[in-house]
Amino acid sequence: MPRSKKFRRARLFVIVLVVLLVAGVGYGGYRGVTAVRASFPEVDGSVKVAGLSAPVDVKRDANGIPQLYADTPEDLFRAQGYVQAQDRFWEMDVRRHITAGRLSEMFGDGQVDTDTFIRTMGWRQVAQKEYDTKLSPETKKYLQAYSDGVNAWLSEHPGGEKASLEYALLGAVNSGYQPEQWSPVDSVAWLKAMAWNLSGNLQEEIDRSLLTQDFGPDKIAELYPDYPYSRNGTIVKTGTVNGDAYRPADGSPQPGAGNGTATAQGAATTKALLQGLTDRIDGMPQLLGRPGQGIGSNSWVVAGNHTTTGKPLLANDPHLGPGLPSVWYQMGLHCRTASPACQFDVSGFTFAGMPGVVIGHNKDVAWGFTNLGADVTDLFLEKVTGPDSYQVDGKDVKFDLRKETIKVAGGDDHTITVRTTQTGAPLISDQSNEQQNVGKYAPNGTSAPDRGTGGYGVALQWTALNPGKTMDAVFELDKAKNWDEFRAAAKDFAVPAQNLIYADAKNIGYQAPGDIPVRGKGDGTYPALGWDSAYQWKSSIPFTALPWSLNPASGYIVTANQAVVDPSYKYSLTKDWEYGTRAKEITDQIEGLLKNNGKISPDDMQTLQLDNTNVMAKTLVPLLLKQQIDDPYVRQAQDLLKDWNYHQDADSAAAAYYNGVWRQLLTLAFGQKFPADLRAKDNCLLVRQQDDPTKPDSTTKIVTECGTRDPGKAQPDGGDRWTEVVRAQLDKPDSSWWTYIDSQHTVQKGLDNLLKEAMKNARQELTSLLSKDISTWSWGRLHKLELREQTLGTDDSSIASPVLHKLLNRGPYRLSGGSAAVDAAGWNAAAGYQVDWIPSMRMVVDLNDLDSSRWINVGGASGHSSPGRSDPVPTVGAPALVPRWSLLPFGTGAPLRLGAGTRPLASGAL
Repeated sequence: MPRSKKFRRARLFVIVLVVLLVAGVGYGGYRGVTAVRASFPEVDGSVKVAGLSAPVDVKRDANGIPQLYADTPEDLFRAQGYVQAQDRFWEMDVRRHITAGRLSEMFGDGQVDTDTFIRTMGWRQVAQKEYDTKLSPETKKYLQAYSDGVNAWLSEHPGGEKASLEYALLGAVNSGYQPEQWSPVDSVAWLKAMAWNLSGNLQEEIDRSLLTQDFGPDKIAELYPDYPYSRNGTIVKTGTVNGDAYRPADGSPQPGAGNGTATAQGAATTKALLQGLTDRIDGMPQLLGRPGQGIGSNSWVVAGNHTTTGKPLLANDPHLGPGLPSVWYQMGLHCRTASPACQFDVSGFTFAGMPGVVIGHNKDVAWGFTNLGADVTDLFLEKVTGPDSYQVDGKDVKFDLRKETIKVAGGDDHTITVRTTQTGAPLISDQSNEQQNVGKYAPNGTSAPDRGTGGYGVALQWTALNPGKTMDAVFELDKAKNWDEFRAAAKDFAVPAQNLIYADAKNIGYQAPGDIPVRGKGDGTYPALGWDSAYQWKSSIPFTALPWSLNPASGYIVTANQAVVDPSYKYSLTKDWEYGTRAKEITDQIEGLLKNNGKISPDDMQTLQLDNTNVMAKTLVPLLLKQQIDDPYVRQAQDLLKDWNYHQDADSAAAAYYNGVWRQLLTLAFGQKFPADLRAKDNCLLVRQQDDPTKPDSTTKIVTECGTRDPGKAQPDGGDRWTEVVRAQLDKPDSSWWTYIDSQHTVQKGLDNLLKEAMKNARQELTSLLSKDISTWSWGRLHKLELREQTLGTDDSSIASPVLHKLLNRGPYRLSGGSAAVDAAGWNAAAGYQVDWIPSMRMVVDLNDLDSSRWINVGGASGHSSPGRSDPVPTVGAPALVPRWSLLPFGTGAPLRLGAGTRPLASGAL
């Protein structure tokens, strides 16, 4: 039967509609791809750059890593500024707005609190003082040349989609924004962000004080145990300090552990105040990761007589927060002809927005960094007596006052008043909404003044708020030719305090640099008493007194955030070391290789960086296997541990279950007992609650209470400190920490019972997260990394959407490793299994053949988005943006003076 005319018309309409839709989607896709690719850097041909005295060659390899060749330092750094702006200007622009407290100008009123906190600390003002009063004329000249290069690029890309896709997206909410010219202080200010994220024990200081709500000094001391000196050792064998001169002790025996315990002189500070400060810290942009525990790194160096190459080998992998683009920018800077006027021939990693190379090697020496963890911050409780005064030694002292105006895109200006003590410590509690509740509890001690109705203020003393010469040190390191010049450069490296390892063709060495305070009273573990001048900082540790080592008898040096020296050292560096689990594992592996093979190869160095052994599991798994489990459902999971080799491979079911048990153990033993403001937000647990905490015999009931802290900083996080806490309590089967509330709301006691409960709960949790079938379990399915663009690619950005996430972000990737493993893909056990910090880059430098050195950089060189692929690969004109992180073994990196493309930059046509 023939179809009707009406039907044929309807069919034609549908066909036309489909064609139009397809055409629209195709055109939209074309426009989208065009918009994205419009900002990609040119990598062939030539371009005019004002100010260059001669042509500069820019050679990029297949991964987009640039090597720059010039005749003068000024040309070299001018070209560096231009090239970094090509690849990363959006990131550079956001970073300078962070350090200046001006994010609200880009992203609106949602960033006012962050800007307020940073303005209160005054990062930009300190950077300006450094530039004006501390830096050498030569450094200023290099910084200005770098800025000129950035601005030369910016003049060609004044804003919009041709500068970066993100600018086009930002236009949807802030159409009037235009980037300003780059200045030398923009580069210097980034050092403050580095220092903030690597600033030591500020979070531990706050946490200890919050714990005093529920625990006395003895119980808190169990949560912050003494460093295990006799088991995990120190970076150097502790020498002596005569006068202000440190003398290394090579071959001296290791001492036993110290017996000191912290005293809570400021322990009972108000919960509301400290929680308000924690909220402010949580709101800070974490471009390097979260401060405190977990921000670590590995590095080690092996002398040439112990290597297969006959020359030293040096390895480094800093552990920082993941994100896109990469924290690091990899490149090389080379004077075509070495001379006293042009001494740079350096390759390695730096930060976008900062000239020079921070970690890497030149033709003579190589160096690496790990966080020393020195305690360079103190909170001071201040007795505020009026709008412009506070009390010291019973007398009123005037604050230094300044006003800050925060401009807000699409909103009204926000003005704040910053009060700073005479010691240079800003009153950070002024910007906390909880300040009216300050002073509920007074600190311990009979000398505490009346807190009044307003309570105590809290000021932050921090070495990074003192102008320093760290930018000088970067250029000095890049030019160093030997150990003496290396140490001379380290002397200027004020913040952040780092462990520096060193190698040249014949020597290996270690130096601890940094501006580290000498305190009066107090040890930095609790807030200090600002009204007593005896607690003020007295001075800084002289550089000549800081520990160092050259060619130790062992033939190697390992730094992995463990203690630098033992308690016999004259000065106090910190009370809050990482606990040395990674350092001990690296040391054991090196000694094993030397014993079995006699020599260590570059492949051995690389393999060691990928060691994912869970050291704590070697102690805990035998105890778990001893437990008699009646439930076959749980016993099936327990059996996974029987033949486990303790390796946390991404495809390991045993690693998944063990880490699930570890998480549940920490929750039952510690999480249930912690105050809500230390536990993860929305993580609701059974806890015991007294009707009247002031009466010991008051009624206790079991309730469900949810945490309030940002998940990334919640406790117990399961990191290195917690392995030591649990290890100590395992020797006490009746410890009160092993008392817990089971799933039936019943209070239970004893280690064995808690281990059984942890295994049961882990079986249930992994069943819900993975499946009932344990044959499908794997650690990588739980332990995943997502690389997120840190401004518009996050869920809380003003224009967040699934489409935008797909365009800007990458992942998830299934990772091996763990928090206290050498392969430190860290996760927070209080919050879940998501990867929080990673080896942000890895390098192995071969001093026998520098071109055979090995490198990998998470996120790659470029900061530009690439549409349509979750794992971009190199294409002509578009360098690789995200090398596959799932392929963790190294790719051999850019050999010096090699590359596919050559890009001359010159003041005139070539």
